[in-house]
Amino acid sequence: MTDQIPVRRALLSVSDKTGLVDLGRSLAARGIDLLSTGGSARALREAGLLVQDVSEVTGFPEMMDGRVKTLHPAVHGGLLALRDNPEHLSAMEAHNIGPIDLLVVNLYPFEETVAGGADYDACIENIDIGGPAMIRAAAKNHAFVNVVVDLQDYEPLLAEMDANHGRTRYAFRQQLALTAYARTAAYDAAVSTWMAGALEQPAPRRRAVAGTLAQPLRYGENPHQGAAFYTDGSNRAGVATAKQLQGKELSYNNINDTDAAFELVAEFAADDGPACAIIKHANPCGVARGDTMLDAYRRAYDCDRTSAFGGIVALNRPLDAQTAEEITSIFTEVVIAPGADEEAREIFARKKNLRLLTTEGLPDPRAGALSVRQVAGGFLVQDRDNGHVTRDALKTVTKRAPTERELEDLLFAWTVAKHVKSNAIVYARQGTTVGIGAGQMSRVDSTRIAARKSRDMAEALGLVKPLTLGSVVASDAFFPFADGLLTAAEAGATAVIQPGGSMRDEEVIAAADEAGLAMVFTAMRHFRH
Repeated sequence: MTDQIPVRRALLSVSDKTGLVDLGRSLAARGIDLLSTGGSARALREAGLLVQDVSEVTGFPEMMDGRVKTLHPAVHGGLLALRDNPEHLSAMEAHNIGPIDLLVVNLYPFEETVAGGADYDACIENIDIGGPAMIRAAAKNHAFVNVVVDLQDYEPLLAEMDANHGRTRYAFRQQLALTAYARTAAYDAAVSTWMAGALEQPAPRRRAVAGTLAQPLRYGENPHQGAAFYTDGSNRAGVATAKQLQGKELSYNNINDTDAAFELVAEFAADDGPACAIIKHANPCGVARGDTMLDAYRRAYDCDRTSAFGGIVALNRPLDAQTAEEITSIFTEVVIAPGADEEAREIFARKKNLRLLTTEGLPDPRAGALSVRQVAGGFLVQDRDNGHVTRDALKTVTKRAPTERELEDLLFAWTVAKHVKSNAIVYARQGTTVGIGAGQMSRVDSTRIAARKSRDMAEALGLVKPLTLGSVVASDAFFPFADGLLTAAEAGATAVIQPGGSMRDEEVIAAADEAGLAMVFTAMRHFRH
């Protein structure tokens, strides 16, 4: 095998024709013969380029609505033949098979078809067959063949040939082959994932997961860990699809925390009023609704000012100037919102390192999707936690039913608790969190920590009474004993929301009645690990 291989003949067959004509012209100008199919050949020919149709090479017309056009030895032999193997060369000569040195293919838009809500038959029709077959053949024979599957590789290909007098290096072809195999793998993953959903099979025998590199990262959670950020093509509003208007490059932890913040704040529809969530280490340290966005931010900040320092701020409405001024008064890592007005952007521009991300809207908290987590030797797959509880679904289990105000705060606290690491306890009052206990091994400890943090914040704000006085409390899972509930009552909580389902539910209910608490069961748990 020779390191550098000349490019003399290219096959171009693309679904996305962006840049096709310019590439064709560049190849033709370098003396490369062009071979093409269907619409690609027509586009090149209309641009005045000399193109040979694949049907002329195979001796067969395109047939069956284009399903069969390149699946032929004259094509695959030209891609797979080893140029240094005498037997292969003899077979090529005997069967009049010309070598193909460059393959440029992008595939039928299957992912886009699915995302557009097409029906089953339309999705099936957009599964590419000939394209992946050619890509895999060319990639396997990268010792002699270049294969390009991404538009962003058009210019590097031309630059490589120019730097090597019309040839390409083996290392370059290896990289192209790697990209090609990853593309066909991702394509097949998209098809199999879609089909599993279409056939309502939550646990297919094999599960494939794929992504497209969005950003190499300086490091992972810690400096000694390598990392990168990949998108899954779902186009869900959030950190993966957001536009970064300013600030330093996002880090691994920034991306993780920003996702947690925006997914939480999206639980509160913009039409229902402003809402703000402040996140630190993937846990909320303050969440609030308000009359204005500034009001919501201030309320969220006042839940835990200490933890909010260096945090991530997510808004459910566009960022305005007043809120921008307030946010920039302390150190903040990232702000994400569905838009930002011009004055707010100008204010943020004074803080050059502050990252500002804007999206086209809020993610749908009720939308279904899969969540994947790696474990040693495999990975766990589950449905995204899109569970939602309405007022009608709540069951009052105590003698006293919650008041209207308590009920509103209970639903608010429950919504926030869904996004807090277990064991999770959330105290809330008047649409604002006033104490959050996260990630403790025992539920009573989370209850105590949240209450203590509330007392500390009350002192910092110059208040005589703790913020939890007159609050409600949410627990992401049932209270296994009455101790956690009684701790919440001692902190000043008047109503409780929890899933129920403990063997000791009757004991806990009796304790709530004795303490004068109102308690409702959701029959839904929100563990988060």
